[in-house]
Amino acid sequence: MAYRKTPAELRRLEAAREHLVARATEVVAEVGWAQASVTAVADAAGIAAGSVYQHFPSKAALGVEVFRRAAGREVEVLGEVLRGSGSPVDRLAAGVGVFARRALENRGLAYALLAAPAEPAVGAERLEYRRRYRALFAEVIAEGMREGLLPPQDGEVTAAALTGAVGEVLVDPLAAPDGTGPRTGTGTGTGTDGLLAELVAMALRCSGAPSAAPLT
Repeated sequence: MAYRKTPAELRRLEAAREHLVARATEVVAEVGWAQASVTAVADAAGIAAGSVYQHFPSKAALGVEVFRRAAGREVEVLGEVLRGSGSPVDRLAAGVGVFARRALENRGLAYALLAAPAEPAVGAERLEYRRRYRALFAEVIAEGMREGLLPPQDGEVTAAALTGAVGEVLVDPLAAPDGTGPRTGTGTGTGTDGLLAELVAMALRCSGAPSAAPLT
């Protein structure tokens, strides 16, 4: 008869796995995917490197789990805003603002999710989650068109452009020590608030909104 773990053993294993993923997320946020070795993660978790493989078959599998959880939370938050109360245009503006502000408040992890070099398995997850962001933007843009608040357009194309543009604009600020990064030209302000205002204004122009909606 095969040995079956007791409920207490299963709880301990699950707690150890959760602890490992949490520490791995912190390591990735601090040093990026390439430097987040199994040894580095094990040291952060206070376990032997070999113990990592009790929970994940490879570094790539652990990285995928870290990415899915962190990116999944961002998709969840964005979805809550874009499907919340207010007009579609206001929700679009708020969604872009919330997404960008959260990224700038946790730059290391956000850079890892958006742009840092990663193993192919993590890169594949990145593409999948970009599709999920795009689907959320397309949904609110379609709603705006139905209500006559946005001009007729291919909402999927606009959503894809927004997803790419927001990520691209954030890359340099996320990599910069002060969270602002290099900027040129004239804008609505300096620092994080100025960057957020510019991003929201860009998103509204891209979707054809008649005027800027306030950040929330």
